[in-house]
Amino acid sequence: MGAEQEPQAGTGQESGPPVLDALGPGGPYRTHTRQEVTDVTGAVMAEMGLVPALFVNRAMKALHAATPLPAAERASALTRAAELFRTATLGGLTVREYEAAVTRVSGLPIEVVRAATRTCADRVSHSYRSVQLARPSGAVPDWRDPLVRTTQAVWTRRGEVLAVHVPGNHPGTHGFWPEALALGYRVAVRPSTREPFTAHRLVLALREAGFGNDHVVLLPCGHEAADAIVRAADLAYGGDEIIRRYADDPGVLSLEPGRSKILLTAGTEWREHLDMIIDSVSRHAGSGCVNATAVLVEGDPVPLAGAIAERLAALPSLPPHDDKARLPVQNTKAARALEKFVLDRARGTRAWLGGTGFVDELGDGSAVLRPAVHQVDSADAPQLSAEVPFPCVWVAPWSREDGLDSLRDTLVLTVVTEDEHLVEALIDEPTISNLHVGSHATHWHRPGLPHDGYLGEFLMRSKTVVRI
Repeated sequence: MGAEQEPQAGTGQESGPPVLDALGPGGPYRTHTRQEVTDVTGAVMAEMGLVPALFVNRAMKALHAATPLPAAERASALTRAAELFRTATLGGLTVREYEAAVTRVSGLPIEVVRAATRTCADRVSHSYRSVQLARPSGAVPDWRDPLVRTTQAVWTRRGEVLAVHVPGNHPGTHGFWPEALALGYRVAVRPSTREPFTAHRLVLALREAGFGNDHVVLLPCGHEAADAIVRAADLAYGGDEIIRRYADDPGVLSLEPGRSKILLTAGTEWREHLDMIIDSVSRHAGSGCVNATAVLVEGDPVPLAGAIAERLAALPSLPPHDDKARLPVQNTKAARALEKFVLDRARGTRAWLGGTGFVDELGDGSAVLRPAVHQVDSADAPQLSAEVPFPCVWVAPWSREDGLDSLRDTLVLTVVTEDEHLVEALIDEPTISNLHVGSHATHWHRPGLPHDGYLGEFLMRSKTVVRI
Protein backbone atom coordinates (compact mmCIF):
# COMPACT_ATOMS: atom_id res chain seq x y z
CA MET A 1 0.00 0.00 0.00
CA GLY A 2 1.59 3.26 -1.09
CA ALA A 3 1.33 6.57 0.69
CA GLU A 4 -1.15 7.83 -1.90
CA GLN A 5 -3.65 5.21 -0.72
CA GLU A 6 -3.50 6.30 2.89
CA PRO A 7 -6.68 8.03 4.16
CA GLN A 8 -6.02 11.74 4.35
CA ALA A 9 -4.76 12.91 7.73
CA GLY A 10 -6.16 15.99 9.41
CA THR A 11 -3.80 18.94 9.10
CA GLY A 12 -5.65 21.87 10.66
CA GLN A 13 -5.14 23.23 14.13
CA GLU A 14 -7.63 21.82 16.60
CA SER A 15 -8.66 23.14 19.98
CA GLY A 16 -8.84 20.86 22.99
CA PRO A 17 -6.45 18.22 24.33
CA PRO A 18 -3.54 16.95 22.20
CA VAL A 19 -4.28 14.05 19.85
CA LEU A 20 -2.21 10.87 19.61
CA ASP A 21 -2.44 9.96 15.95
CA ALA A 22 -2.39 6.50 14.48
CA LEU A 23 0.87 5.80 12.65
CA GLY A 24 0.05 3.97 9.45
CA PRO A 25 2.08 2.92 6.41
CA GLY A 26 1.54 6.36 4.89
CA GLY A 27 2.53 8.24 8.03
CA PRO A 28 0.48 9.81 10.85
CA TYR A 29 -3.27 9.55 10.37
CA ARG A 30 -5.75 11.66 12.33
CA THR A 31 -9.11 9.96 12.74
CA HIS A 32 -12.49 11.44 13.60
CA THR A 33 -13.25 8.68 16.10
CA ARG A 34 -11.28 9.24 19.30
CA GLN A 35 -11.01 8.01 22.85
CA GLU A 36 -10.15 10.20 25.80
CA VAL A 37 -7.00 9.38 27.75
CA THR A 38 -7.50 10.48 31.36
CA ASP A 39 -5.11 10.81 34.27
CA VAL A 40 -5.69 9.29 37.70
CA THR A 41 -7.78 12.28 38.79
CA GLY A 42 -10.12 11.87 35.83
CA ALA A 43 -8.78 14.89 33.92
CA VAL A 44 -8.46 14.46 30.14
CA MET A 45 -4.79 14.32 29.16
CA ALA A 46 -5.11 13.56 25.46
CA GLU A 47 -7.29 12.02 22.82
CA MET A 48 -6.28 8.88 20.98
CA GLY A 49 -7.48 8.43 17.43
CA LEU A 50 -9.16 5.07 16.79
CA VAL A 51 -8.77 3.53 13.34
CA PRO A 52 -11.48 1.37 11.74
CA ALA A 53 -11.06 -2.23 10.60
CA LEU A 54 -10.70 -1.10 6.97
CA PHE A 55 -7.65 0.98 7.87
CA VAL A 56 -6.25 -1.98 9.84
CA ASN A 57 -6.65 -4.34 6.90
CA ARG A 58 -4.87 -1.96 4.55
CA ALA A 59 -2.06 -1.41 7.03
CA MET A 60 -1.59 -5.14 7.61
CA LYS A 61 -1.48 -5.74 3.86
CA ALA A 62 1.30 -3.16 3.57
CA LEU A 63 3.29 -4.86 6.34
CA HIS A 64 3.04 -8.21 4.55
CA ALA A 65 4.24 -6.65 1.30
CA ALA A 66 7.26 -4.90 2.83
CA THR A 67 10.79 -6.31 2.63
CA PRO A 68 12.83 -6.43 5.87
CA LEU A 69 15.95 -4.35 6.24
CA PRO A 70 19.24 -6.29 6.02
CA ALA A 71 20.31 -7.69 9.38
CA ALA A 72 23.14 -5.20 9.96
CA GLU A 73 20.83 -2.27 9.24
CA ARG A 74 18.22 -3.65 11.64
CA ALA A 75 20.83 -3.88 14.39
CA SER A 76 22.02 -0.30 13.81
CA ALA A 77 18.48 1.06 13.64
CA LEU A 78 17.56 -0.54 16.96
CA THR A 79 20.58 1.04 18.63
CA ARG A 80 19.62 4.45 17.25
CA ALA A 81 15.98 3.99 18.26
CA ALA A 82 16.97 3.24 21.83
CA GLU A 83 18.93 6.48 22.08
CA LEU A 84 16.10 8.47 20.52
CA PHE A 85 13.56 6.93 22.88
CA ARG A 86 15.75 7.83 25.84
CA THR A 87 16.69 11.39 24.87
CA ALA A 88 14.84 12.87 21.89
CA THR A 89 11.75 15.01 21.49
CA LEU A 90 9.24 12.74 19.78
CA GLY A 91 5.63 13.50 18.92
CA GLY A 92 6.13 16.96 20.36
CA LEU A 93 7.13 15.63 23.80
CA THR A 94 10.56 15.83 25.38
CA VAL A 95 11.56 12.78 27.39
CA ARG A 96 10.67 14.58 30.63
CA GLU A 97 7.27 15.59 29.26
CA TYR A 98 6.69 12.02 28.11
CA GLU A 99 7.59 10.67 31.56
CA ALA A 100 5.29 13.18 33.26
CA ALA A 101 2.44 12.11 30.97
CA VAL A 102 3.00 8.42 31.72
CA THR A 103 3.08 9.16 35.45
CA ARG A 104 -0.20 11.08 35.29
CA VAL A 105 -2.15 8.43 33.38
CA SER A 106 -0.63 5.29 34.93
CA GLY A 107 -0.29 6.50 38.52
CA LEU A 108 3.19 5.01 38.70
CA PRO A 109 5.65 7.12 40.70
CA ILE A 110 7.78 9.40 38.54
CA GLU A 111 11.00 7.68 39.64
CA VAL A 112 9.56 4.34 38.51
CA VAL A 113 8.73 5.81 35.10
CA ARG A 114 12.18 7.37 34.74
CA ALA A 115 13.78 4.02 35.53
CA ALA A 116 11.47 2.35 33.01
CA THR A 117 12.63 4.77 30.30
CA ARG A 118 16.21 3.67 30.87
CA THR A 119 15.26 -0.02 31.09
CA CYS A 120 13.17 0.05 27.93
CA ALA A 121 15.89 1.85 25.99
CA ASP A 122 18.49 -0.63 27.24
CA ARG A 123 16.40 -3.60 26.12
CA VAL A 124 15.77 -2.08 22.70
CA SER A 125 19.45 -1.31 22.18
CA HIS A 126 20.34 -4.94 22.97
CA SER A 127 17.49 -6.44 20.92
CA TYR A 128 19.59 -7.73 18.05
CA ARG A 129 22.20 -9.29 20.33
CA SER A 130 19.51 -10.71 22.62
CA VAL A 131 17.66 -12.57 19.87
CA GLN A 132 20.86 -14.29 18.77
CA LEU A 133 21.03 -15.95 22.19
CA ALA A 134 17.74 -17.70 21.45
CA ARG A 135 19.11 -19.28 18.26
CA PRO A 136 19.98 -23.00 18.56
CA SER A 137 23.70 -23.64 18.32
CA GLY A 138 23.09 -26.05 15.45
CA ALA A 139 21.49 -23.40 13.24
CA VAL A 140 22.84 -20.38 11.36
CA PRO A 141 20.98 -17.08 10.90
CA ASP A 142 21.47 -16.87 7.11
CA TRP A 143 21.41 -19.60 4.46
CA ARG A 144 24.36 -17.92 2.75
CA ASP A 145 26.51 -18.65 5.80
CA PRO A 146 29.27 -21.08 4.73
CA LEU A 147 28.53 -23.17 7.83
CA VAL A 148 25.17 -24.12 6.35
CA ARG A 149 26.96 -26.76 4.27
CA THR A 150 27.87 -28.59 7.46
CA THR A 151 25.09 -27.69 9.89
CA GLN A 152 22.33 -27.85 7.26
CA ALA A 153 20.00 -25.89 9.52
CA VAL A 154 18.90 -22.27 9.13
CA TRP A 155 17.03 -20.22 11.72
CA THR A 156 14.01 -18.79 9.93
CA ARG A 157 10.91 -16.77 10.75
CA ARG A 158 7.65 -18.59 11.39
CA GLY A 159 5.87 -15.72 9.68
CA GLU A 160 6.37 -12.18 8.44
CA VAL A 161 4.01 -9.97 10.49
CA LEU A 162 3.59 -9.86 14.28
CA ALA A 163 0.63 -8.26 16.05
CA VAL A 164 1.50 -6.78 19.45
CA HIS A 165 -1.10 -6.00 22.12
CA VAL A 166 0.96 -4.91 25.12
CA PRO A 167 -0.77 -4.17 28.46
CA GLY A 168 -0.42 -0.72 29.99
CA ASN A 169 0.53 -1.71 33.53
CA HIS A 170 4.18 -0.69 33.13
CA PRO A 171 6.09 1.05 30.31
CA GLY A 172 8.92 -1.48 30.60
CA THR A 173 6.75 -4.14 28.94
CA HIS A 174 7.48 -2.45 25.60
CA GLY A 175 11.16 -3.34 25.80
CA PHE A 176 10.66 -6.88 24.48
CA TRP A 177 8.60 -6.72 21.27
CA PRO A 178 11.26 -4.82 19.23
CA GLU A 179 13.14 -8.14 19.19
CA ALA A 180 10.69 -9.10 16.44
CA LEU A 181 12.00 -6.22 14.30
CA ALA A 182 15.53 -7.48 14.98
CA LEU A 183 14.50 -10.78 13.40
CA GLY A 184 13.02 -9.14 10.30
CA TYR A 185 9.36 -9.20 11.27
CA ARG A 186 7.12 -6.28 10.47
CA VAL A 187 5.12 -5.28 13.53
CA ALA A 188 1.65 -3.86 14.18
CA VAL A 189 1.25 -2.41 17.67
CA ARG A 190 -2.10 -1.79 19.31
CA PRO A 191 -1.42 0.62 22.21
CA SER A 192 -3.11 0.32 25.58
CA THR A 193 -5.94 2.77 26.11
CA ARG A 194 -4.75 3.15 29.68
CA GLU A 195 -1.22 4.28 28.78
CA PRO A 196 -0.66 4.83 25.04
CA PHE A 197 2.28 7.25 25.32
CA THR A 198 5.05 4.62 25.51
CA ALA A 199 3.89 2.69 22.44
CA HIS A 200 3.49 5.94 20.49
CA ARG A 201 6.94 7.20 21.48
CA LEU A 202 8.67 3.90 20.72
CA VAL A 203 7.11 3.53 17.26
CA LEU A 204 8.13 7.11 16.44
CA ALA A 205 11.69 6.39 17.62
CA LEU A 206 11.91 3.21 15.53
CA ARG A 207 10.70 5.03 12.42
CA GLU A 208 13.08 7.93 12.89
CA ALA A 209 15.92 5.45 13.42
CA GLY A 210 15.42 3.82 10.03
CA PHE A 211 12.54 1.35 10.12
CA GLY A 212 10.09 2.16 7.35
CA ASN A 213 6.50 3.23 7.88
CA ASP A 214 5.54 -0.15 6.42
CA HIS A 215 7.78 -1.99 8.92
CA VAL A 216 6.18 -0.84 12.17
CA VAL A 217 2.74 0.72 12.61
CA LEU A 218 0.70 1.97 15.55
CA LEU A 219 -2.98 1.03 15.30
CA PRO A 220 -5.11 2.31 18.20
CA CYS A 221 -8.57 0.85 17.74
CA GLY A 222 -11.66 -0.69 19.24
CA HIS A 223 -12.37 -4.38 19.75
CA GLU A 224 -13.56 -5.18 16.22
CA ALA A 225 -10.48 -3.67 14.59
CA ALA A 226 -8.25 -5.22 17.26
CA ASP A 227 -9.54 -8.65 16.24
CA ALA A 228 -8.71 -7.74 12.66
CA ILE A 229 -5.09 -7.03 13.66
CA VAL A 230 -4.73 -10.51 15.15
CA ARG A 231 -6.46 -12.24 12.24
CA ALA A 232 -4.34 -10.46 9.62
CA ALA A 233 -1.02 -11.16 11.39
CA ASP A 234 0.96 -14.38 11.13
CA LEU A 235 1.65 -14.39 14.87
CA ALA A 236 0.40 -12.34 17.82
CA TYR A 237 1.86 -11.45 21.20
CA GLY A 238 0.59 -9.57 24.24
CA GLY A 239 -1.54 -9.53 27.34
CA ASP A 240 -4.83 -7.72 26.79
CA GLU A 241 -8.31 -9.22 26.57
CA ILE A 242 -8.10 -9.56 22.77
CA ILE A 243 -5.00 -11.73 23.00
CA ARG A 244 -6.48 -13.83 25.80
CA ARG A 245 -9.43 -14.59 23.54
CA TYR A 246 -6.99 -16.37 21.21
CA ALA A 247 -5.01 -18.08 23.99
CA ASP A 248 -5.58 -21.57 22.54
CA ASP A 249 -4.24 -20.56 19.13
CA PRO A 250 -0.63 -21.79 18.67
CA GLY A 251 0.09 -18.63 16.70
CA VAL A 252 -0.68 -16.45 19.72
CA LEU A 253 1.67 -15.96 22.67
CA SER A 254 -0.37 -14.75 25.64
CA LEU A 255 1.36 -13.01 28.54
CA GLU A 256 0.22 -14.68 31.74
CA PRO A 257 0.09 -13.25 35.30
CA GLY A 258 3.47 -13.35 37.01
CA ARG A 259 2.60 -14.76 40.43
CA SER A 260 6.26 -14.33 41.39
CA LYS A 261 7.25 -15.84 44.73
CA ILE A 262 10.00 -16.16 47.35
CA LEU A 263 10.79 -19.37 49.26
CA LEU A 264 12.97 -19.44 52.39
CA THR A 265 13.85 -22.93 53.57
CA ALA A 266 14.77 -24.12 57.08
CA GLY A 267 18.08 -22.87 58.36
CA THR A 268 17.73 -19.56 56.53
CA GLU A 269 18.03 -16.45 58.68
CA TRP A 270 15.21 -14.40 57.17
CA ARG A 271 16.46 -11.14 58.71
CA GLU A 272 19.49 -11.31 56.42
CA HIS A 273 17.17 -11.34 53.40
CA LEU A 274 14.51 -8.86 54.52
CA ASP A 275 15.84 -6.08 52.29
CA MET A 276 15.61 -8.40 49.28
CA ILE A 277 12.06 -9.39 50.19
CA ILE A 278 10.88 -5.79 50.61
CA ASP A 279 12.57 -4.84 47.34
CA SER A 280 10.93 -7.75 45.52
CA VAL A 281 7.49 -6.75 46.77
CA SER A 282 7.69 -2.97 46.40
CA ARG A 283 10.09 -2.13 43.53
CA HIS A 284 8.27 -0.68 40.49
CA ALA A 285 5.55 0.32 43.02
CA GLY A 286 4.56 -3.34 43.12
CA SER A 287 2.99 -3.05 39.66
CA GLY A 288 5.03 -5.57 37.71
CA CYS A 289 4.61 -9.26 36.96
CA VAL A 290 8.08 -9.75 38.46
CA ASN A 291 7.08 -8.34 41.85
CA ALA A 292 6.75 -10.95 44.58
CA THR A 293 3.15 -11.57 45.57
CA ALA A 294 3.80 -14.54 47.88
CA VAL A 295 6.50 -15.37 50.43
CA LEU A 296 6.70 -18.93 51.71
CA VAL A 297 8.83 -19.89 54.69
CA GLU A 298 9.76 -23.29 56.05
CA GLY A 299 8.94 -22.66 59.68
CA ASP A 300 6.91 -20.08 61.57
CA PRO A 301 5.79 -17.29 59.20
CA VAL A 302 4.65 -14.95 61.99
CA PRO A 303 7.92 -13.07 62.68
CA LEU A 304 8.60 -12.59 58.97
CA ALA A 305 5.07 -11.39 58.21
CA GLY A 306 5.30 -8.86 61.01
CA ALA A 307 8.66 -7.57 59.82
CA ILE A 308 7.45 -7.22 56.21
CA ALA A 309 4.38 -5.28 57.39
CA GLU A 310 6.46 -2.97 59.55
CA ARG A 311 8.78 -2.09 56.68
CA LEU A 312 6.06 -1.59 54.08
CA ALA A 313 3.95 0.53 56.45
CA ALA A 314 6.69 3.16 56.42
CA LEU A 315 6.22 3.94 52.71
CA PRO A 316 4.63 7.40 52.29
CA SER A 317 1.36 8.27 50.58
CA LEU A 318 2.25 10.84 47.91
CA PRO A 319 0.95 11.89 44.48
CA PRO A 320 2.81 10.09 41.67
CA HIS A 321 4.66 13.17 40.40
CA ASP A 322 6.45 13.58 43.76
CA ASP A 323 10.08 12.46 43.55
CA LYS A 324 9.69 10.64 46.88
CA ALA A 325 6.60 8.67 45.81
CA ARG A 326 7.03 4.90 45.91
CA LEU A 327 3.42 3.67 45.79
CA PRO A 328 0.99 3.55 42.85
CA VAL A 329 -2.01 5.84 42.50
CA GLN A 330 -5.33 5.11 40.80
CA ASN A 331 -8.58 6.89 40.22
CA THR A 332 -10.50 6.68 43.51
CA LYS A 333 -13.36 4.66 42.04
CA ALA A 334 -10.99 2.06 40.57
CA ALA A 335 -8.97 1.99 43.79
CA ARG A 336 -12.07 1.28 45.87
CA ALA A 337 -13.09 -1.54 43.52
CA LEU A 338 -9.62 -3.09 43.85
CA GLU A 339 -9.77 -2.69 47.63
CA LYS A 340 -13.07 -4.59 47.77
CA PHE A 341 -11.63 -7.38 45.57
CA VAL A 342 -8.57 -7.84 47.82
CA LEU A 343 -10.49 -7.65 51.10
CA ASP A 344 -13.02 -10.19 49.83
CA ARG A 345 -10.18 -12.46 48.78
CA ALA A 346 -8.44 -12.03 52.13
CA ARG A 347 -11.32 -13.31 54.24
CA GLY A 348 -10.10 -15.92 56.73
CA THR A 349 -6.49 -14.75 56.62
CA ARG A 350 -4.56 -12.87 59.29
CA ALA A 351 -4.13 -9.25 58.28
CA TRP A 352 -0.83 -7.64 59.25
CA LEU A 353 -1.30 -4.55 57.10
CA GLY A 354 -4.26 -3.20 55.13
CA GLY A 355 -6.79 -5.53 56.68
CA THR A 356 -9.44 -2.84 57.06
CA GLY A 357 -8.56 -1.11 53.80
CA PHE A 358 -5.53 0.22 51.96
CA VAL A 359 -6.92 3.09 49.85
CA ASP A 360 -5.60 6.51 50.90
CA GLU A 361 -7.50 9.24 49.05
CA LEU A 362 -5.52 12.31 47.98
CA GLY A 363 -8.55 14.58 47.67
CA ASP A 364 -8.26 15.23 43.92
CA GLY A 365 -10.14 12.20 42.63
CA SER A 366 -7.17 9.89 42.99
CA ALA A 367 -5.98 7.58 45.76
CA VAL A 368 -2.77 5.87 46.82
CA LEU A 369 -2.77 2.08 46.98
CA ARG A 370 -1.01 1.43 50.26
CA PRO A 371 0.68 -1.94 50.93
CA ALA A 372 -1.20 -4.96 52.22
CA VAL A 373 0.27 -7.98 54.04
CA HIS A 374 -1.78 -11.06 54.89
CA GLN A 375 -0.77 -14.36 56.44
CA VAL A 376 -2.43 -17.55 55.22
CA ASP A 377 -2.61 -20.89 57.00
CA SER A 378 -1.13 -23.20 54.40
CA ALA A 379 0.98 -23.37 51.27
CA ASP A 380 -2.06 -24.36 49.20
CA ALA A 381 -4.13 -21.31 50.19
CA PRO A 382 -5.91 -19.93 47.10
CA GLN A 383 -4.78 -16.38 47.92
CA LEU A 384 -1.23 -17.25 46.82
CA SER A 385 -2.38 -17.13 43.20
CA ALA A 386 -3.71 -13.57 43.50
CA GLU A 387 -1.79 -10.84 41.70
CA VAL A 388 -2.71 -7.17 41.97
CA PRO A 389 -0.91 -3.99 40.77
CA PHE A 390 0.41 -2.69 44.09
CA PRO A 391 2.58 -4.03 46.96
CA CYS A 392 0.31 -6.81 48.22
CA VAL A 393 1.93 -9.95 49.60
CA TRP A 394 0.64 -13.19 51.06
CA VAL A 395 2.89 -14.92 53.61
CA ALA A 396 2.53 -18.69 54.04
CA PRO A 397 4.15 -21.62 55.84
CA TRP A 398 5.81 -24.26 53.65
CA SER A 399 7.08 -27.76 54.39
CA ARG A 400 8.80 -30.50 52.42
CA GLU A 401 5.51 -32.41 52.50
CA ASP A 402 3.91 -29.55 50.56
CA GLY A 403 6.32 -30.26 47.73
CA LEU A 404 6.25 -28.09 44.62
CA ASP A 405 2.47 -27.70 44.23
CA SER A 406 2.39 -24.23 45.78
CA LEU A 407 5.38 -23.09 43.73
CA ARG A 408 4.06 -23.95 40.29
CA ASP A 409 2.74 -21.45 37.73
CA THR A 410 5.34 -18.87 38.74
CA LEU A 411 7.12 -16.35 36.50
CA VAL A 412 10.02 -15.79 38.92
CA LEU A 413 10.83 -17.82 42.01
CA THR A 414 13.59 -16.69 44.36
CA VAL A 415 14.65 -19.58 46.58
CA VAL A 416 17.04 -19.09 49.50
CA THR A 417 18.28 -22.57 50.38
CA GLU A 418 21.30 -24.82 50.63
CA ASP A 419 19.31 -27.81 49.35
CA GLU A 420 20.67 -28.63 45.89
CA HIS A 421 18.10 -31.40 45.39
CA LEU A 422 15.34 -28.84 45.86
CA VAL A 423 17.05 -26.44 43.44
CA GLU A 424 17.30 -29.19 40.84
CA ALA A 425 13.61 -30.03 41.23
CA LEU A 426 12.66 -26.37 40.84
CA ILE A 427 14.78 -26.04 37.70
CA ASP A 428 13.11 -29.12 36.25
CA GLU A 429 9.59 -27.85 37.06
CA PRO A 430 8.23 -26.64 33.67
CA THR A 431 5.74 -24.09 35.09
CA ILE A 432 8.45 -22.08 36.88
CA SER A 433 9.78 -19.74 34.19
CA ASN A 434 12.77 -18.24 36.03
CA LEU A 435 14.65 -19.35 39.14
CA HIS A 436 16.84 -17.09 41.30
CA VAL A 437 18.93 -19.09 43.75
CA GLY A 438 20.06 -17.03 46.72
CA SER A 439 19.21 -13.52 47.84
CA HIS A 440 18.30 -12.08 44.41
CA ALA A 441 15.21 -9.90 44.06
CA THR A 442 12.47 -11.35 41.88
CA HIS A 443 12.57 -8.29 39.59
CA TRP A 444 16.27 -8.72 38.72
CA HIS A 445 16.86 -8.97 34.98
CA ARG A 446 19.31 -7.95 32.29
CA PRO A 447 19.17 -7.88 28.47
CA GLY A 448 19.99 -11.23 26.91
CA LEU A 449 18.22 -13.31 29.53
CA PRO A 450 14.76 -14.75 28.81
CA HIS A 451 11.79 -13.14 30.54
CA ASP A 452 9.19 -15.84 30.04
CA GLY A 453 11.29 -17.86 27.66
CA TYR A 454 12.97 -16.13 24.73
CA LEU A 455 10.56 -14.36 22.40
CA GLY A 456 12.69 -15.82 19.61
CA GLU A 457 11.57 -19.31 20.62
CA PHE A 458 8.05 -18.31 19.57
CA LEU A 459 8.95 -16.27 16.50
CA MET A 460 11.51 -18.57 14.87
CA ARG A 461 12.17 -22.18 13.93
CA SER A 462 15.07 -24.20 12.53
CA LYS A 463 14.76 -25.39 8.93
CA THR A 464 16.94 -27.96 7.22
CA VAL A 465 18.61 -26.57 4.08
CA VAL A 466 20.58 -28.93 1.86
CA ARG A 467 22.86 -27.38 -0.78
CA ILE A 468 24.54 -29.52 -3.42
